[in-house]
Amino acid sequence: MAEGEWISVTEPELKNYIACIRPADSAASRLASARQAKLAKPPGSLGKLEDISVKLAGITGRMLNEINACRVLVFAADNGVVREGVAVTPSVVTLAQCINMTRHKTGMSALAAYFGNDIRVYDVGINKEFSYPGILDRKVRLGTDSIMRGPAMTRNEALLAIGHGISAAEDAALDGMDAVGVGEMGIGNTSTSAAVLAALTGRRACDTVGRGSGLTDDAYKNKIKVVQKALDVNKADSGDPVGVISKVGGLDIAAMAGAFLGLAAKRIPAVVDGFISITAALCAVRLCPKVRDFIFLSHASAERGYIIAANELEMEPFMLLEMRLGEGSGCPIAFEVLKAACAAMNGMATFEEAAIDDGYLDCIRSRI
Repeated sequence: MAEGEWISVTEPELKNYIACIRPADSAASRLASARQAKLAKPPGSLGKLEDISVKLAGITGRMLNEINACRVLVFAADNGVVREGVAVTPSVVTLAQCINMTRHKTGMSALAAYFGNDIRVYDVGINKEFSYPGILDRKVRLGTDSIMRGPAMTRNEALLAIGHGISAAEDAALDGMDAVGVGEMGIGNTSTSAAVLAALTGRRACDTVGRGSGLTDDAYKNKIKVVQKALDVNKADSGDPVGVISKVGGLDIAAMAGAFLGLAAKRIPAVVDGFISITAALCAVRLCPKVRDFIFLSHASAERGYIIAANELEMEPFMLLEMRLGEGSGCPIAFEVLKAACAAMNGMATFEEAAIDDGYLDCIRSRI
């Protein structure tokens, strides 16, 4: 596929695409685990860095890896649910912050610029017709409808957004990216994410809805009521992730889910950001369980639904920074952790190379 080409996904095409995704390379993972056991250190002493290096081997099929070129994909869309009073921030901020991202003036983009990461900002549903350099036009429609009053979008619109996410992942592969983070920009998307998560897991809105950008107590209670009404009105089927997204989700979530599918298909390490990102990742894993082999959770979001999604994925983030910004802001930091895992794996000496008799560790190994 040529760079920038749009993918229009039908139900059969999505099914066929998913069927082509292969699981992690277990042989490469075993080799990486064996090397970790030989490195001159107490067993398990590098903690999650060891796990990361083994998982990277399974993704790439190589025991030793390097993470150099990194990109953050940002999918931007407006959400009709903001009309129900669920957000403090006005919708116009979606476009404004997308523009600021291209100038490296937001939290995520400032971090990405510092670490030398590339950024791609995609408009999949900003509620304004515009053209701006650096923001890629993949608009499906001008924002979504309010999920409290009916479906957010049609099923075909959700599929189109998923296709745009796949296309963005395909472009990252063509550009030689070693790792890709998946972020978003869209006022109101903590509400749609809470609704999607509740629909996928059978939870109530009170379990998944957080305060977002800092709601008052009364506004928070209203947000819970709005999301619960959306769940009651739409009656999304938990076994149909595309249907869940189209009924109570957002175009950003759909595109992000597509990106996770595309990155798995291209065997590129995919970094999850916070609550919206992990909700999209859960959608992708529900569509294709093998996607789980390719994702890394960066930081633990302060949004209350995050831990529910992480538990559903049976995964843990490797950073606890009390972040709740969104945008993909955890991804540039996570890339550096991936690099650290590779540096230790590639650069450390084995016990044999270090001329150390490791027999003293036998008693420790027997307890692991």
